[in-house]
Amino acid sequence: MPLATRVVLLAGPSGSGKTHLAQASGLPLLDLDDFYKDGEDPTSPRHPTLGIVDWDDPASWDGAGALDALESICRDGAADVPVYDISRDGRVGTRPFEVGAYRAFVATGIFAAELVAGARERALLADAIVLRRSRVKNFLRRLRRDLAEHRKPPLTLVRRGLNLLRAEPAIVARQVALGARACNRTDTLAALAALRAAASST
Repeated sequence: MPLATRVVLLAGPSGSGKTHLAQASGLPLLDLDDFYKDGEDPTSPRHPTLGIVDWDDPASWDGAGALDALESICRDGAADVPVYDISRDGRVGTRPFEVGAYRAFVATGIFAAELVAGARERALLADAIVLRRSRVKNFLRRLRRDLAEHRKPPLTLVRRGLNLLRAEPAIVARQVALGARACNRTDTLAALAALRAAASST
């Protein structure tokens, strides 16, 4: 049975602008951060110095559930997906996600690259990109966003942001090793535009 659609996995460090670029593409957008585990989940890892759940560890995230949702969307064109409230450290419900007539959609998240191998094995993958931009600008974008959305206490956000600033080269390298290709902002926009054009012509 032919797939209804295929997925573009758009990975990258927190604050790199993944969601903004995905929205600019005009393709349907699925936020993979909604697949975080609840903060009280006993399997969630703890940060060794901040004393909170380590939200930057893939073990804090339900990768198996995210991959199954991608497969349902690719095969059926729709699926019910979770809604996650970062300020509450937990899921607060579900919502329907539909691609309509689009033959491609974008799934973004800091752990998107964790799904590359599984999506490729299930023949769901249209492309896999890791967005690589200035570390300092990512830090500032991330801090401005997180403060505006009251995601965590300000000091926690600053300390986490500085940790991510130092770790960013290793984060990008890991995502490339998982099968995503590194692109800057311009190349990412061009790749998404080409996919939309191709998806619209089929």
